[in-house]
Formats: sequence, structure tokens, C-alpha cells
Amino acid sequence: MDIWQPEPGETLLARALVTFATGEATRVSGMRWFRDTERKDIQHELAGWPEGPVYTARSTGGAVGRNTVKGAAIALGVAVMGVLSSVGGSVGPDNYQAYKSGSDTPDDRNNEVLDFPVMWAAPGTIARTLPWQLDPARSPEKHYRTHAIVTDRRLVIVGFPYSKKNDKLIEDEVLWEIPLDKIRQVKPRRYKTGTDAEIVFSDGSWCRLRSPAREKFTRYLLPHEIIRLDALTPGQRTTVEKFLAESDAPNAAPPVVSLHACGHYRVEFVVPSKVDSFFGLTENPLIMDAQGIEAAKFEDLHPDDF
Repeated sequence: MDIWQPEPGETLLARALVTFATGEATRVSGMRWFRDTERKDIQHELAGWPEGPVYTARSTGGAVGRNTVKGAAIALGVAVMGVLSSVGGSVGPDNYQAYKSGSDTPDDRNNEVLDFPVMWAAPGTIARTLPWQLDPARSPEKHYRTHAIVTDRRLVIVGFPYSKKNDKLIEDEVLWEIPLDKIRQVKPRRYKTGTDAEIVFSDGSWCRLRSPAREKFTRYLLPHEIIRLDALTPGQRTTVEKFLAESDAPNAAPPVVSLHACGHYRVEFVVPSKVDSFFGLTENPLIMDAQGIEAAKFEDLHPDDF
């Protein structure tokens, strides 16, 4: 195996499966477009890209498909509420929003219902340099996978051949990378699946990516203060050390500690040598209370904590 590893002194924060997103609204279902700022299709202008499908948006209508998705989302919501309730304690509306993945209300009707661009880029901009392997229509996931890797310095896209018989076999190829200071904004998109994120680059171009672990790879894309272990109080360090000991992960990377806006601390670590073709790196998190002395109670968690 040839699993991508950070350089000395670089902190590995997250790794997750990503692709360009796919339309969900009836008019654009199963489709995606690559646009310039005048909404013209530019896929034929992208250097090194192989030919791909040319899509045409459907006429408005077909409410049956929308209702089916809505029904599935409602059923999923009921199931999740049942699981959360089973662990004890009340789950308030604010906390539940952190678990509710999708929404039937579009964030951006022009770009989610009427059209579905996954690249918005003027000539010479950053988004145009993204690798074609992110496109499921050009690189089907049953044969090839693409992962986003986030460190404290950069965002890296790697790819590798996928074998259903051995989904632990990873032979990484670096396809693209960019320093984190070239990312201006990250916009979670909740429409339908709730697994999309719009990444806006410093030059105004953007892309829309989909990941089953969206929060995991977007969490550290924007400036994020990492707290050194020696900056914690003795009580906080004791909590972290106990968490690591109980996790029993001898090959784990050093824990990453960050402070959420709500006042809670997030402690997590990954095991760089253990990569799954679907999940990427599995993070092992602990949410500490505002004093950082003990794990926060479930009923006290905030949306930021998720």
C-alpha cells in the first residue's frame, strides 16, 4: 500500500471520500455542469479532461420524484430521533438540527433546482484546475475513488483504483493540492442529501463537492485554532490522556485539540495507516465541557459540536 502521509511538522487533520456533487431536484437529477461566470458550459475548455456527457435539464414538473425523496428523508428523521432517544436524555430541536442531514428547501434555487453547476470558474481561476477524476461520470466510483485530505497547511485530492474485493487496498496518487489560505469560504449545502459543500477559492471561483463525511473534511478548511497540549491546564491534559489510553490506538497521530464557538473543546485523533476506501480516516472524537475537565453531557451538546 502507498498511503499519502504529511510532511514532517505537518498535522494531518482529516481524510474523506469526495466527488463532484450530483443534482437532486427533478429538473437536474443525476446531472452536473461546469460553468463560467456567464453560465456557459466549459467542460470542453478544461485542460487534460477526457470527454464527458453533455446534459440537458428536464422541463419543470415531475413532483413524484420529489415526494419520494421527501418521504425517505422524513422516515430517516424518525429513525434517527428513535436512536437518539434510546441513549437517554432529551434531544431538543437545536441539537437535532445537528443530526438532520438534509432539507427540502433549496439554499440556492438557481444553482440547485434550475441548474446544477459543480464548478463556477472564469478563465484562469483555481476551480478550473481541479482534477477530472472527481467527476463520477468520467471516473465511476466502482473503479476509482477520490479522497480529500486536509492538513494544517493544505487541501490535497488523491485518487486510487478501487477494488470491491479489498477496500483496504490504497495506492494513492496525488491529483491536486492547494494551500488553505487559497480557500475563502466553505458553505455547507443542505438541500436534499445534506452531504454537499461549496468551496469558494480566493479568486472567487468555486466548486461543489459531495462527501458522506462532509463535516469531517470541511471542519478544518478555514482558519482553525489548534491548541497545543502543553497549553492545556493540568486537568484538561489529564482528560485528554485518559481518552487516549481508553482508545487503545498505539499507532495514532498526536491528538488535535480545538475550541468550539460554543465553548466546548474538541479532542480527536486519527490513525494515518488505517484508511478505508469509503470512510477515509476515521476520527476518534471527544467533546469536553467548557472547563475541559470531563466529557460534555449529551443533552448539553450544541450544533457546533457535531
